[in-house]
Amino acid sequence: MKISIMQPTYLPWLGYFELIDRSDTFVFFDDVQFEPKSWHQRNRLKGPNGEQMLTVPVLTAGKRYQKICEAEIDNKQQWAVKHIRSIEFNYSKTPFFNNYIKPLKEIYEKEWVKLVDLNLALVSFLMGQLKITTPVICSSALKIESSDDRRVIDICKKLGAEELYDAAGARALLNLGLFQEEGIRLTFQDYKHPAYRQLHGSFIPYLSVIDLLFNEGERSLEIIRSGGGN
Repeated sequence: MKISIMQPTYLPWLGYFELIDRSDTFVFFDDVQFEPKSWHQRNRLKGPNGEQMLTVPVLTAGKRYQKICEAEIDNKQQWAVKHIRSIEFNYSKTPFFNNYIKPLKEIYEKEWVKLVDLNLALVSFLMGQLKITTPVICSSALKIESSDDRRVIDICKKLGAEELYDAAGARALLNLGLFQEEGIRLTFQDYKHPAYRQLHGSFIPYLSVIDLLFNEGERSLEIIRSGGGN
């Protein structure tokens, strides 16, 4: 059994969904520290004026060490209206805009309190549109108390995983020998970002996957898989 473990992020990029697609189970690592101004709460779109960053405002005053699953959205700011307007402005002329905009707007129109709930709702929606059926679970539901590499190993063991498929950047962070001692195989993503049809000038990689969906529709999963390694 192969699993991937990644922190839940806002409107993730293509490689995030390649990890999910290639796994037998995907774990949202939601009980680790929230990092302000990170991909936990923001991502990039492309429009007629170039790249645009969308950021979900999060309450951080007095909450320096809060976990991702504890982070609350600052709903005093009209962020949801701004985000959906930006999506409509940037993508209304794409070939598959009408296929996805209505259900996406319905997600934004809900009253979200926790950032993690918003992110998981968006990832679930995007998985459905991409036709990715990998089972998912939150690490907070596993009630594992260990930390660092030991925590990741204990997640693998609790789920019966023999292999951890991780992002490329994790190679420099994990104790490879410890995983070998525990009999857990480590493989790392070697993602070559595919080019695809985009509006508004030269191709820009590493955007939110909604950029791919609006431009390529049902071909999106095929395109995501084309960048995979291993």
